[in-house]
Amino acid sequence: MLHATPTPLPCPATTTLTPTPTPTPTNSNPNPNPSLRPFRRRFLAVPAALSYSARTRPAMAVASASLVGGGRKTLMEYVGGGGGGDRVGDDLAVLLAHVQCACKRIAALVASPFNAELGRGAMASAAASAAAARDDPKPLDVVSNEIILSSLRNSGKVAVVASEEDDLPVWIADDGPFVVVTDPLDGSRNIDASIPTGTIFGIYNRLAELDHLPVEEKAQLNSLQNGARLVAAGYVLYSSATILCISFGSGTHAFTLDQLTGEFVLTHPGIQIPPRGQIYSVNDARYFDWPDGLRQYIDTVRQGKGQFPKKYSARYICSLVADFHRTLMYGGLVMNPRDHLRLVYEANPLSFLVEQAGGRGSDGKTRVLSIQPVELHQRLPLFMGSLEDMHELESYRNIQQKINPGYEV
Repeated sequence: MLHATPTPLPCPATTTLTPTPTPTPTNSNPNPNPSLRPFRRRFLAVPAALSYSARTRPAMAVASASLVGGGRKTLMEYVGGGGGGDRVGDDLAVLLAHVQCACKRIAALVASPFNAELGRGAMASAAASAAAARDDPKPLDVVSNEIILSSLRNSGKVAVVASEEDDLPVWIADDGPFVVVTDPLDGSRNIDASIPTGTIFGIYNRLAELDHLPVEEKAQLNSLQNGARLVAAGYVLYSSATILCISFGSGTHAFTLDQLTGEFVLTHPGIQIPPRGQIYSVNDARYFDWPDGLRQYIDTVRQGKGQFPKKYSARYICSLVADFHRTLMYGGLVMNPRDHLRLVYEANPLSFLVEQAGGRGSDGKTRVLSIQPVELHQRLPLFMGSLEDMHELESYRNIQQKINPGYEV
């Protein structure tokens, strides 16, 4: 248990992040796109907090002071004061400080006016090659991945990092106590339209019993831990506000970034998802590819003929973190019925969060956190949301989409 707020490495106003070489990496994390090099210095040196005009600064200062002075804790004050429970020791607090620092930089990155320039530079180099696959890393994915990896490396608390953007996990240090899995920038395909994006992460303890194995093997096995073994999980939503939502296994809590102070401030303690909502979130343009059970469920609740006698509405952003966050706040369901979302990087961390908020995460048949990953980039159908809505949905049984025609959009 912590007795004082830890003092991790500071998050400076401007820092050039250059990954240091590691003695035994499983993946050197090379730059897959040389056209990104001219933009790297600009985007890896991102101000931690945005500047504001003299006219807006006084009003924001008053609002900021009222939040912090009114008893609202910052993320690190919350963690240092024992808010995360017995799971949060000094090592995890230091790691979390570096995670939040990386996410502040990504928040500035996605809001940067240079995004279009970055995208054009990458597209120019790709023009001579075959069309990229739908899920191939985008320029902002690559830079965000480097920001996350550099921050985790600098923390000194991570043994291995598994990222959705890398084929293999990256071994960092033999003595790092934690394993981190992450989707550095979910929803980046929508960035040009200023649609919300997010970072997803999960933290496990390093499995000391695997220390004798070769680096490649222990890196893989540490990254394939069952979701029920998560020590902490969270996401950061980059939208009209930047919100960090996290759980240490004792409730789900959300912190909003104060742009004036650069601190995440506790704004949503002890989130409880409503037992029922009136919103479902799914791409129902794929309705005719769905199995009978899922179509029957959607038809039923849209007409107000389900167990809850009110008509449900559809809300779909096509950005997982954004759709999940709305569901967590208002209740209802968020789903992708086909084998598309990744168990390790997306389904496990988000299912951990929704369960800690009183909801449920499932592949349509089985609790997500009980599924043992067998591949690093393993995909599955994913259904998450309010407990009563989830039970009603799963009672229709045949809800997993097995037909996948290969969508282009």
